[in-house]
Amino acid sequence: MKQVLALATLLILPLASLAQSVPEPLSYRMDHYRAPVPGTLSGGIVVGPEEAYDLWQTGKAAFIDVLPQPPKPANLPEGTIWRDKPRKSIPGAIWLPNVGYGAIADVTADYFRAGLDKVTQGDMGHPVVLFCLEECWMSWNAAKRAIEWGHTSVYWLPEGTDGWQLWGYPMERVKPETGQPQTQ
Repeated sequence: MKQVLALATLLILPLASLAQSVPEPLSYRMDHYRAPVPGTLSGGIVVGPEEAYDLWQTGKAAFIDVLPQPPKPANLPEGTIWRDKPRKSIPGAIWLPNVGYGAIADVTADYFRAGLDKVTQGDMGHPVVLFCLEECWMSWNAAKRAIEWGHTSVYWLPEGTDGWQLWGYPMERVKPETGQPQTQ
């Protein structure tokens, strides 16, 4: 009986993973950003934490964190102290919050382009690794956008800082890159 159960499990597991696979959309994800993501990125290279760590160790790739930053709530009562939630990220990464939405304002696109230009020094072939959290479409959207803008060595880390931290790799607190536009 145990052998039959084991065989059935071996046959069902691949089918379950196929049922959960997400097809790569033709355009940007516009809502429900925290959901299963595709395993592909046309024009880009999908990497796991181990490959990203190897890239990080060489120092030849720029790392860009695109996790959104919650805005300060409007109409807080006078005297209320507002503290941004700290963000721990991959050491040396720049944090460009809010650039991974499906539709971004021109000011946000300019902010993203300026961040890309800063870390690549204007070299469209310089490797960039884009990430957010696990199952976060923000990084997929941002990587797709960088590819559409002509960057030719775009890596996407779908497991984001969650996967990075799971492997026990170092983390450090980051602050948003200056010039951050207001939230969408």
